[in-house]
Amino acid sequence: MPFVELDTNLPAGSVPAGLEKRLCAATAAILGKPEDRVNVTVRPGLLMAVNGSAEPCAQLLVSSIGVVGTAEENRGHSARLFEFLTKELKLGQDRIVVRFYPVEPWQIGKKGTVMTFL
Repeated sequence: MPFVELDTNLPAGSVPAGLEKRLCAATAAILGKPEDRVNVTVRPGLLMAVNGSAEPCAQLLVSSIGVVGTAEENRGHSARLFEFLTKELKLGQDRIVVRFYPVEPWQIGKKGTVMTFL
């Protein structure tokens, strides 16, 4: 059950319509998870700086069970996520940061329990 959070200082009007749906589909394909398990939040218009600069930028946080736990996995995920984000947001790679967080099934609640028991 991946969670994807995209923070950007781009104004909402500069974020492509439907980005959350395309990011959901791209994340599912990249991580090899069913699209109906991916959760996406897009937060535009934030006060942000990347590399000490407040020029247009984005930070992507990817949390998931079992698929973001190694450098090798994340190197491949990173390449594909950067390809998606640079195209969609029209930002250079130096203006985007991606953070990966592995989570355990007991850390995600759903249907009144945690994923461990589902």
